[in-house]
Amino acid sequence: MHRGNNRQDIFETDEDVTRIKEDISASLKIAKCSLHAYVIMTNHLHLLITPKDKAHLATFMQSLANRYVRYFNAQRDRTGTIWEGRFKSCLVDSNQYLFGLYKYIEMNPVRAGMVENASDYTWSSYRHNALGEKDALITEHALYLGLD
Repeated sequence: MHRGNNRQDIFETDEDVTRIKEDISASLKIAKCSLHAYVIMTNHLHLLITPKDKAHLATFMQSLANRYVRYFNAQRDRTGTIWEGRFKSCLVDSNQYLFGLYKYIEMNPVRAGMVENASDYTWSSYRHNALGEKDALITEHALYLGLD
């Protein structure tokens, strides 16, 4: 999870979301990580990622954060950080926790009262994981694939 400084909105427009998704894609390739679920809220994002190790996760997040801050600042003619410190991460150590994270991440807009149904929120992986709509950012986790 990475949040905007002082909980400020950092994803305000469809163009912003398109850009962060491009930055996610580029950073996944650079760091050789796999993304399984995500949600992009107005002031933060949640990502369920499998890296090769901690160093690859750090490479991914550094690339993502640096790319997006340069874009954000250029678009708004500003300087400085937009992120509230370092990203937060946790180890997924059980199948139950993995599937709980899928739900937590993709239901975030519903819990926040932004939409009534997760399928109505376009800035997440819900439509890919729940409805089968292709999302090029997503690589299915082996345990997810085992559900069929």
